[in-house]
Amino acid sequence: MSANRRLVLGVLLLIGVFLLAAGIIRLVGPVRTEGPPATPPSGQNLSPAPDIEITMYQGEQTVGGKVVRLSQVWGRGRPVVVNFFAGLCPPCRAEMPDLQRLYAQNGSPRFVLLSVDVGPYTGLGTREEGRALLRTLGITYPAGTVFDEDILDIYQILGMPTTVFITTDGRILRKHVGLLTFEQMKAFTDELVKASSAR
Repeated sequence: MSANRRLVLGVLLLIGVFLLAAGIIRLVGPVRTEGPPATPPSGQNLSPAPDIEITMYQGEQTVGGKVVRLSQVWGRGRPVVVNFFAGLCPPCRAEMPDLQRLYAQNGSPRFVLLSVDVGPYTGLGTREEGRALLRTLGITYPAGTVFDEDILDIYQILGMPTTVFITTDGRILRKHVGLLTFEQMKAFTDELVKASSAR
């Protein structure tokens, strides 16, 4: 191989690595929390949560079926925490044990915890890799996937994981982009339950 050809291939390889890194940084980006700080007054206007169809991997009994609309889940009278994840997303893997701990402490369930695998649309894993992550970590809370390729736009998912806190009347109280600590999860779910009971 000539020196010029090696140089061109090297430059192309560097460009490819840069583009890949930029894509991963976009999907596994900095932690950001969107939404009102603290519990809003009961009269405050909150954006409606987009309704999506979810095909369950596990937890059908909790959400009401193998294939459900998200509106059916919040329509059962409890607020919903929707955690968008991907099978090959390192922050998702790091966060899931704390989500499992939160689920275990949810007692007489005050809210529904539901993870939705969007790996096929982020380049961070197949559905089988999403299922494998759940099995590997011993996750027992409800989880499923979507078959709508517009899901990233529908929920404006700009980083992984993304967690959305939805009131019992289908409004988005808060959206958090990036890994949540257990303390944040607890604070945000307490806030969600309080806001839902006030609506």
